[in-house]
Amino acid sequence: MSHPNCDADDIHWPSLIAAISAISAVGIAIGLGLPLLSIILEKRGISSTMIGLNTAMAGVAAMMAAPITSRLAHDFGVARTMMTAVVISAISALGFYFADAFWMWFPLRIVFHGATTMLFILSEFWINAAAPPKRRGLVLGMYATGMAVGFAGGPLLFSALGSEGITPFLVGSAIILLAAIPIYLARHESPDLDEKPNHHFVRYIWLVPMASAAAFVYGSVQAGGLSLFPIYATREGFNESQAALLLTVMAIGNMAFQIPIGMLSDRIKDRRILLGLMAFTGVVGTLALPLLVDNWVLLSSLLLLWGGCVSGMYTVGLTHLGSRLTGSDLVAANAAFIFCYAMGTIAGPQTVGISMDVLGTDGFAWALALFFGLYVVLSIGRSVFGSKQT
Repeated sequence: MSHPNCDADDIHWPSLIAAISAISAVGIAIGLGLPLLSIILEKRGISSTMIGLNTAMAGVAAMMAAPITSRLAHDFGVARTMMTAVVISAISALGFYFADAFWMWFPLRIVFHGATTMLFILSEFWINAAAPPKRRGLVLGMYATGMAVGFAGGPLLFSALGSEGITPFLVGSAIILLAAIPIYLARHESPDLDEKPNHHFVRYIWLVPMASAAAFVYGSVQAGGLSLFPIYATREGFNESQAALLLTVMAIGNMAFQIPIGMLSDRIKDRRILLGLMAFTGVVGTLALPLLVDNWVLLSSLLLLWGGCVSGMYTVGLTHLGSRLTGSDLVAANAAFIFCYAMGTIAGPQTVGISMDVLGTDGFAWALALFFGLYVVLSIGRSVFGSKQT
């Protein structure tokens, strides 16, 4: 893998800007797209079940795109593959406006989310490859903040633009296309992949299990929590705008904590300890949710910290991955990481939804605590029986 020769502790700013632009644009597009598409389908009289099924195509697309991304990047180069993915996702985002028949939205979702998944994987690989080892956590904290800003900015844009006409689709497409500029400018800094990965794609899930499991938990909790929190909050007596405000508090925690958590992970010799502690905080936080739901100040403080912890698992998991692997192994591992995240985005909403149906409103907190708890058990298991390496 080649990279311009720089001091080992230097941050490669063009690479950093290219990767953060790509992920922020993806975040904005998804954050704008998910509520926009759901509301349009609702207005067309499509049932909630079918809307859910159509939305689930995002996870399916991610699981389809993950295994082929490293092969494409190896054959065509990282920057070129990313720029192609930018164009495909921008065109397919606009395609939703022109696709009248509901069935057309299924292939469109697969194309759109397949292309954005490639941007996810390759921007993460690029930033991990470019990050100086001693400042990897800081750099990935900056990256995760960019992603969080994108995900928070999308719904804000949606509230400003509404769901009528072509405007929201044009804006979403244009934002995605803008990401091609910094990728193009930094194309000579993009890492080369001269060799094929050493293992089959699936092997990487087991190679760095603490990172893979962190991605799965993050996907489950983020997708399950965000999609069903408004229902939980309204059942607990909050109105829609209060529920939206609480989601915003979570998003602020998500943004504010990534750089400090990343910097902390640079100072800790074994990042797995930090991952285990954040999962434990997640268990305590979710189990405390039903107890604090009547107190606005305590609830919003809890959600602020909780939002930071959930996303922190993703940031530190990614940092842990980058400290273990390099080159094409890192691309394949990043693909496995996103694959686990995608599995989480499918498992989370299902588990939380069923739990709320069976156990009532508190089932929301118990289902999320289950995901964190499984990670805590894995963490303890790895430290007692596991190897020194993963």
